[in-house]
Amino acid sequence: MRKKSFFIPLMALMLQSAPALKAQQLNPLGVCYVEVNNNNMLNAGSYTLQNTNRQLFDVAIIFAANINYDVSKNRAYISNNNNVTKVLNDVNTYVKPLQQKGIKVLLDLLGNHQGAGISNFPNREAAKDFALQVAHTVYTYGLDGVDLDDEYAGYGNNGTGQPNNSSFVMLLQELKAAMPDKLITFYYYGPATTRQTYNGDLAGNYINYTWNAMYSTYNAPVVPPLDKSKISAAATWIQNPNPSSTSATTLASLATSTKNDQYGVFMWYDLPGTNVASYLSTGSNILYNENTLLSGQLYSWSQGQACDPPLGLDVSNVT
Repeated sequence: MRKKSFFIPLMALMLQSAPALKAQQLNPLGVCYVEVNNNNMLNAGSYTLQNTNRQLFDVAIIFAANINYDVSKNRAYISNNNNVTKVLNDVNTYVKPLQQKGIKVLLDLLGNHQGAGISNFPNREAAKDFALQVAHTVYTYGLDGVDLDDEYAGYGNNGTGQPNNSSFVMLLQELKAAMPDKLITFYYYGPATTRQTYNGDLAGNYINYTWNAMYSTYNAPVVPPLDKSKISAAATWIQNPNPSSTSATTLASLATSTKNDQYGVFMWYDLPGTNVASYLSTGSNILYNENTLLSGQLYSWSQGQACDPPLGLDVSNVT
Protein backbone atom coordinates (compact mmCIF):
# COMPACT_ATOMS: atom_id res chain seq x y z
CA MET A 1 0.00 0.00 0.00
CA ARG A 2 1.39 3.38 -0.94
CA LYS A 3 1.37 6.33 1.40
CA LYS A 4 -1.28 8.96 0.76
CA SER A 5 1.36 11.54 -0.12
CA PHE A 6 2.04 9.52 -3.30
CA PHE A 7 -1.17 10.80 -4.85
CA ILE A 8 -0.41 14.51 -4.45
CA PRO A 9 2.46 14.74 -6.97
CA LEU A 10 0.73 12.22 -9.20
CA MET A 11 -2.42 14.34 -9.36
CA ALA A 12 -0.27 17.39 -10.07
CA LEU A 13 1.38 15.50 -12.92
CA MET A 14 -2.05 14.56 -14.26
CA LEU A 15 -3.18 18.18 -14.29
CA GLN A 16 -0.01 19.27 -16.05
CA SER A 17 0.00 16.45 -18.58
CA ALA A 18 -3.69 15.74 -19.12
CA PRO A 19 -4.29 14.65 -22.73
CA ALA A 20 -6.34 16.96 -24.88
CA LEU A 21 -8.46 16.28 -27.92
CA LYS A 22 -8.36 18.60 -30.89
CA ALA A 23 -9.56 22.17 -30.32
CA GLN A 24 -12.42 21.74 -32.80
CA GLN A 25 -13.83 18.59 -31.23
CA LEU A 26 -17.56 18.11 -31.37
CA ASN A 27 -19.93 18.79 -28.51
CA PRO A 28 -20.95 16.17 -27.65
CA LEU A 29 -17.75 14.31 -28.38
CA GLY A 30 -18.24 11.53 -30.93
CA VAL A 31 -16.82 8.14 -29.88
CA CYS A 32 -16.94 5.12 -32.19
CA TYR A 33 -15.97 1.47 -31.69
CA VAL A 34 -14.83 -0.55 -34.71
CA GLU A 35 -15.00 -4.36 -34.52
CA VAL A 36 -11.77 -5.15 -36.36
CA ASN A 37 -12.68 -8.83 -36.66
CA ASN A 38 -15.08 -7.69 -39.35
CA ASN A 39 -14.41 -4.08 -40.33
CA ASN A 40 -11.65 -1.66 -41.28
CA MET A 41 -10.62 1.04 -38.78
CA LEU A 42 -10.20 3.53 -41.61
CA ASN A 43 -13.95 3.81 -42.07
CA ALA A 44 -14.08 5.85 -38.86
CA GLY A 45 -12.48 8.69 -40.81
CA SER A 46 -14.85 8.52 -43.78
CA TYR A 47 -17.75 10.48 -42.28
CA THR A 48 -17.90 14.25 -41.88
CA LEU A 49 -20.56 16.82 -41.07
CA GLN A 50 -22.06 18.44 -44.15
CA ASN A 51 -21.62 22.14 -43.40
CA THR A 52 -18.55 22.38 -41.17
CA ASN A 53 -16.69 19.42 -42.71
CA ARG A 54 -15.69 18.25 -39.24
CA GLN A 55 -15.12 14.57 -38.56
CA LEU A 56 -18.18 12.90 -37.04
CA PHE A 57 -16.01 10.80 -34.75
CA ASP A 58 -13.43 12.38 -32.44
CA VAL A 59 -12.35 9.05 -30.96
CA ALA A 60 -12.07 5.66 -32.70
CA ILE A 61 -11.58 2.53 -30.59
CA ILE A 62 -9.94 -0.68 -31.81
CA PHE A 63 -12.20 -3.46 -30.52
CA ALA A 64 -10.59 -5.39 -29.00
CA ALA A 65 -7.43 -6.73 -27.40
CA ASN A 66 -7.78 -9.30 -24.64
CA ILE A 67 -6.55 -9.73 -21.08
CA ASN A 68 -5.28 -13.31 -20.99
CA TYR A 69 -3.72 -15.28 -18.15
CA ASP A 70 -0.40 -17.12 -18.14
CA VAL A 71 -0.95 -19.90 -15.60
CA SER A 72 2.74 -20.82 -15.49
CA LYS A 73 3.64 -17.33 -14.30
CA ASN A 74 0.39 -16.36 -12.52
CA ARG A 75 0.41 -13.28 -14.71
CA ALA A 76 -2.13 -11.33 -16.75
CA TYR A 77 -0.92 -10.32 -20.19
CA ILE A 78 -2.20 -8.53 -23.28
CA SER A 79 -3.19 -10.82 -26.12
CA ASN A 80 -4.01 -9.55 -29.60
CA ASN A 81 -5.85 -11.78 -32.03
CA ASN A 82 -4.97 -11.91 -35.71
CA ASN A 83 -7.04 -8.85 -36.61
CA VAL A 84 -5.91 -6.56 -33.80
CA THR A 85 -2.36 -7.65 -34.59
CA LYS A 86 -2.89 -6.72 -38.23
CA VAL A 87 -4.00 -3.21 -37.24
CA LEU A 88 -1.15 -2.66 -34.79
CA ASN A 89 1.56 -4.11 -37.02
CA ASP A 90 0.57 -1.67 -39.75
CA VAL A 91 -0.37 1.50 -37.88
CA ASN A 92 0.87 3.57 -40.80
CA THR A 93 -2.02 2.16 -42.81
CA TYR A 94 -4.79 1.74 -40.24
CA VAL A 95 -4.12 4.23 -37.43
CA LYS A 96 -2.06 7.23 -38.52
CA PRO A 97 -4.45 8.31 -41.30
CA LEU A 98 -7.15 8.68 -38.64
CA GLN A 99 -4.83 10.59 -36.33
CA GLN A 100 -3.89 12.91 -39.18
CA LYS A 101 -7.57 13.81 -39.40
CA GLY A 102 -7.60 14.70 -35.71
CA ILE A 103 -9.16 11.44 -34.53
CA LYS A 104 -7.76 9.87 -31.36
CA VAL A 105 -7.27 6.10 -31.64
CA LEU A 106 -7.59 3.94 -28.53
CA LEU A 107 -7.17 0.21 -27.90
CA ASP A 108 -9.97 -1.53 -26.02
CA LEU A 109 -8.96 -4.16 -23.46
CA LEU A 110 -11.37 -6.81 -22.17
CA GLY A 111 -11.23 -10.23 -20.59
CA ASN A 112 -11.07 -13.55 -22.40
CA HIS A 113 -12.67 -16.11 -20.03
CA GLN A 114 -9.26 -16.98 -18.54
CA GLY A 115 -9.76 -15.49 -15.09
CA ALA A 116 -7.90 -12.21 -15.66
CA GLY A 117 -9.51 -8.79 -15.80
CA ILE A 118 -9.26 -5.25 -14.52
CA SER A 119 -10.99 -6.08 -11.23
CA ASN A 120 -8.90 -8.90 -9.73
CA PHE A 121 -5.25 -7.88 -9.67
CA PRO A 122 -4.21 -9.29 -6.28
CA ASN A 123 -1.66 -6.60 -5.42
CA ARG A 124 0.00 -3.46 -6.71
CA GLU A 125 2.91 -5.37 -8.23
CA ALA A 126 0.53 -7.27 -10.52
CA ALA A 127 -1.43 -4.13 -11.40
CA LYS A 128 1.78 -2.26 -12.23
CA ASP A 129 3.09 -5.13 -14.32
CA PHE A 130 -0.03 -5.07 -16.47
CA ALA A 131 -0.10 -1.27 -16.63
CA LEU A 132 3.45 -1.27 -17.98
CA GLN A 133 2.42 -3.77 -20.64
CA VAL A 134 -0.42 -1.44 -21.65
CA ALA A 135 1.83 1.60 -21.71
CA HIS A 136 4.43 -0.25 -23.77
CA THR A 137 1.75 -1.21 -26.29
CA VAL A 138 0.30 2.30 -26.48
CA TYR A 139 3.67 4.00 -26.97
CA THR A 140 5.10 1.34 -29.28
CA TYR A 141 2.23 1.66 -31.74
CA GLY A 142 1.66 5.40 -31.31
CA LEU A 143 -1.85 5.05 -29.95
CA ASP A 144 -3.67 7.78 -28.02
CA GLY A 145 -4.75 5.71 -25.06
CA VAL A 146 -6.69 2.72 -23.80
CA ASP A 147 -10.33 1.81 -23.17
CA LEU A 148 -11.05 -0.47 -20.19
CA ASP A 149 -13.87 -3.00 -20.44
CA ASP A 150 -14.69 -5.36 -17.54
CA GLU A 151 -16.36 -8.10 -19.60
CA TYR A 152 -15.75 -11.80 -20.23
CA ALA A 153 -13.02 -12.10 -17.60
CA GLY A 154 -14.26 -15.39 -16.17
CA TYR A 155 -13.06 -14.43 -12.70
CA GLY A 156 -11.99 -17.52 -10.78
CA ASN A 157 -10.96 -19.52 -13.82
CA ASN A 158 -7.40 -20.92 -13.79
CA GLY A 159 -7.26 -20.46 -10.03
CA THR A 160 -7.53 -16.67 -10.22
CA GLY A 161 -9.21 -14.55 -7.57
CA GLN A 162 -12.59 -12.90 -7.59
CA PRO A 163 -12.98 -9.11 -8.04
CA ASN A 164 -11.58 -7.14 -5.11
CA ASN A 165 -11.92 -3.56 -3.93
CA SER A 166 -8.40 -2.39 -4.75
CA SER A 167 -7.63 -3.76 -8.23
CA PHE A 168 -9.40 -1.27 -10.49
CA VAL A 169 -8.15 1.86 -8.74
CA MET A 170 -4.61 0.49 -8.42
CA LEU A 171 -4.56 -0.32 -12.13
CA LEU A 172 -5.75 3.18 -13.00
CA GLN A 173 -3.13 4.76 -10.74
CA GLU A 174 -0.39 2.74 -12.39
CA LEU A 175 -1.72 3.40 -15.89
CA LYS A 176 -1.74 7.15 -15.33
CA ALA A 177 1.75 7.03 -13.83
CA ALA A 178 3.02 5.03 -16.83
CA MET A 179 1.32 7.12 -19.53
CA PRO A 180 0.24 10.51 -18.13
CA ASP A 181 -0.18 12.03 -21.59
CA LYS A 182 -2.62 9.36 -22.85
CA LEU A 183 -6.38 8.95 -22.62
CA ILE A 184 -7.98 6.37 -20.30
CA THR A 185 -11.65 5.64 -20.92
CA PHE A 186 -14.09 3.31 -19.18
CA TYR A 187 -16.77 1.18 -20.79
CA TYR A 188 -19.16 1.27 -17.84
CA TYR A 189 -19.88 -2.39 -17.23
CA GLY A 190 -19.03 -5.22 -14.90
CA PRO A 191 -17.57 -5.49 -11.38
CA ALA A 192 -15.40 -2.40 -11.83
CA THR A 193 -18.50 -0.18 -11.79
CA THR A 194 -18.99 -0.94 -8.09
CA ARG A 195 -15.32 -0.90 -7.12
CA GLN A 196 -14.34 2.69 -7.76
CA THR A 197 -12.87 3.67 -4.39
CA TYR A 198 -9.68 2.50 -2.74
CA ASN A 199 -7.67 3.95 0.11
CA GLY A 200 -9.51 7.26 -0.20
CA ASP A 201 -8.86 7.62 -3.93
CA LEU A 202 -11.43 7.57 -6.74
CA ALA A 203 -11.28 5.76 -10.07
CA GLY A 204 -12.71 8.85 -11.73
CA ASN A 205 -9.59 10.83 -10.86
CA TYR A 206 -7.78 8.85 -13.57
CA ILE A 207 -10.50 8.37 -16.19
CA ASN A 208 -10.99 10.89 -18.99
CA TYR A 209 -14.34 9.69 -20.33
CA THR A 210 -16.91 7.01 -19.62
CA TRP A 211 -20.03 5.76 -21.36
CA ASN A 212 -23.10 3.64 -20.93
CA ALA A 213 -22.52 0.07 -22.13
CA MET A 214 -26.12 -1.07 -22.62
CA TYR A 215 -26.98 -0.46 -26.25
CA SER A 216 -30.20 1.32 -27.20
CA THR A 217 -30.60 2.62 -23.64
CA TYR A 218 -30.09 5.97 -21.95
CA ASN A 219 -28.45 5.59 -18.55
CA ALA A 220 -25.64 7.82 -17.34
CA PRO A 221 -22.63 6.12 -15.69
CA VAL A 222 -21.74 7.26 -12.19
CA VAL A 223 -17.98 7.80 -12.00
CA PRO A 224 -17.16 10.57 -9.49
CA PRO A 225 -15.81 13.17 -9.92
CA LEU A 226 -16.55 13.10 -13.69
CA ASP A 227 -19.30 15.51 -14.69
CA LYS A 228 -21.71 15.46 -17.66
CA SER A 229 -19.07 16.80 -20.04
CA LYS A 230 -17.13 13.52 -19.73
CA ILE A 231 -20.06 11.09 -19.89
CA SER A 232 -22.23 9.45 -22.53
CA ALA A 233 -25.61 8.42 -21.17
CA ALA A 234 -26.52 7.12 -24.63
CA ALA A 235 -25.29 3.84 -26.09
CA THR A 236 -25.90 3.33 -29.80
CA TRP A 237 -25.27 0.14 -31.76
CA ILE A 238 -25.07 1.38 -35.34
CA GLN A 239 -27.92 -0.08 -37.33
CA ASN A 240 -27.12 -3.22 -39.30
CA PRO A 241 -28.86 -6.57 -39.91
CA ASN A 242 -28.14 -7.58 -36.31
CA PRO A 243 -31.47 -7.40 -34.46
CA SER A 244 -29.67 -6.00 -31.40
CA SER A 245 -28.67 -2.83 -33.20
CA THR A 246 -30.32 0.49 -32.40
CA SER A 247 -33.28 1.57 -34.53
CA ALA A 248 -33.36 5.01 -36.12
CA THR A 249 -36.29 5.92 -33.87
CA THR A 250 -34.35 4.98 -30.74
CA LEU A 251 -31.26 6.77 -32.04
CA ALA A 252 -33.28 9.97 -32.43
CA SER A 253 -34.52 9.61 -28.86
CA LEU A 254 -31.02 9.02 -27.50
CA ALA A 255 -29.64 12.03 -29.37
CA THR A 256 -32.47 14.27 -28.21
CA SER A 257 -32.02 13.29 -24.57
CA THR A 258 -28.24 13.77 -24.84
CA LYS A 259 -28.67 17.27 -26.21
CA ASN A 260 -31.41 18.26 -23.78
CA ASP A 261 -29.50 16.94 -20.78
CA GLN A 262 -26.21 18.43 -22.03
CA TYR A 263 -24.06 15.32 -21.86
CA GLY A 264 -20.65 15.89 -23.42
CA VAL A 265 -20.12 12.50 -25.10
CA PHE A 266 -22.12 10.37 -27.54
CA MET A 267 -21.05 6.76 -28.04
CA TRP A 268 -21.49 4.73 -31.24
CA TYR A 269 -20.63 1.04 -31.51
CA ASP A 270 -19.79 -1.28 -34.41
CA LEU A 271 -19.21 0.93 -37.43
CA PRO A 272 -19.74 -1.30 -40.50
CA GLY A 273 -18.09 -1.20 -43.89
CA THR A 274 -21.29 -0.12 -45.63
CA ASN A 275 -22.62 3.38 -46.19
CA VAL A 276 -24.55 4.36 -43.04
CA ALA A 277 -24.48 8.13 -43.58
CA SER A 278 -28.26 8.37 -43.63
CA TYR A 279 -28.55 6.54 -40.32
CA LEU A 280 -25.75 8.58 -38.74
CA SER A 281 -27.51 11.74 -39.93
CA THR A 282 -30.49 10.81 -37.77
CA GLY A 283 -28.25 11.43 -34.78
CA SER A 284 -26.01 14.20 -36.10
CA ASN A 285 -28.93 16.37 -37.18
CA ILE A 286 -30.15 16.43 -33.60
CA LEU A 287 -26.75 16.62 -31.93
CA TYR A 288 -25.06 19.13 -34.27
CA ASN A 289 -27.78 20.42 -36.63
CA GLU A 290 -25.92 18.92 -39.58
CA ASN A 291 -26.27 15.93 -41.87
CA THR A 292 -23.51 13.34 -41.97
CA LEU A 293 -21.84 12.74 -45.33
CA LEU A 294 -19.81 9.81 -46.55
CA SER A 295 -16.94 12.08 -47.56
CA GLY A 296 -14.26 9.40 -47.92
CA GLN A 297 -14.09 5.96 -49.39
CA LEU A 298 -15.29 2.84 -47.63
CA TYR A 299 -12.57 0.29 -46.94
CA SER A 300 -12.96 -3.46 -47.11
CA TRP A 301 -11.30 -5.80 -44.61
CA SER A 302 -9.50 -9.11 -44.85
CA GLN A 303 -8.51 -11.24 -41.89
CA GLY A 304 -5.02 -10.99 -40.45
CA GLN A 305 -2.80 -14.04 -40.13
CA ALA A 306 -3.01 -15.92 -36.83
CA CYS A 307 0.17 -16.26 -34.77
CA ASP A 308 -0.14 -17.20 -31.10
CA PRO A 309 2.60 -15.97 -28.73
CA PRO A 310 4.78 -18.48 -26.87
CA LEU A 311 4.10 -18.66 -23.13
CA GLY A 312 5.97 -19.85 -20.05
CA LEU A 313 9.48 -19.41 -21.46
CA ASP A 314 12.26 -18.65 -18.97
CA VAL A 315 15.95 -17.92 -19.12
CA SER A 316 18.48 -17.70 -16.30
CA ASN A 317 22.19 -17.00 -15.73
CA VAL A 318 22.35 -14.65 -18.71
CA THR A 319 25.63 -12.73 -18.99
